[in-house]
Amino acid sequence: MSKAGAALARRSRTPSAEVERELLAAAEAVLVRDGPGGLTVRAVAAEAGVAPMGLYSRLGGKDGLVDALLIEGFDRLRAAIDAGDEPDLAARLYNCGLRYRIFALGNRHLHAIMFQDAIPRGRESAKVGEHAIAAFGALVRTVELAAAAGVLAAPDAVEAARQIWSAVHGAVASELRGLVPTPDPEATYHSIIKTIISGLAPGPVALPRWNWRCDEPSGRIRSRSG
Repeated sequence: MSKAGAALARRSRTPSAEVERELLAAAEAVLVRDGPGGLTVRAVAAEAGVAPMGLYSRLGGKDGLVDALLIEGFDRLRAAIDAGDEPDLAARLYNCGLRYRIFALGNRHLHAIMFQDAIPRGRESAKVGEHAIAAFGALVRTVELAAAAGVLAAPDAVEAARQIWSAVHGAVASELRGLVPTPDPEATYHSIIKTIISGLAPGPVALPRWNWRCDEPSGRIRSRSG
């Protein structure tokens, strides 16, 4: 029996969800190593140690593979947005904006297929759309809490979230493409977040002091002085 055949036989006895997680991990490894152009069924199958037919049967081919990566990306984004539990709602909103940049820098490979059409697709997936909406919903909830606390004057939380999203996404997308003409993109981004919140606030708002930075390309946070 071939190596791929043996691996496929072993996976046939493995719970379906675990097999799909292994295939997703293999797909992400290929995407990071070879870029969007290298993401093929054959390459992912080889990375996972299975026959290409095994991937087709589990995920339905390349479209299903890309859908799984997109869902993973939007779930990570939602988790990043939802990670804050600061009692100060101004600080929570501020850090929520910063975590979007951290997500993007730490997941450039996923950000590219989520928002830059790095892998053109012939159809839209309703399931992917549900996860994308859930990620945006996490931002809406943060805005609602900030508005209820008087941090923002936002009678329409969804519209305010759209404005915030448009600004932070545009800033991050420009940075990822090397289009930010500033010696310190991170400092510029912090200023953008403060400008957004101040613009939506009913009056002066106290925002946290910037005392940490984001390591590239990992997206990890470190002390600003470290």
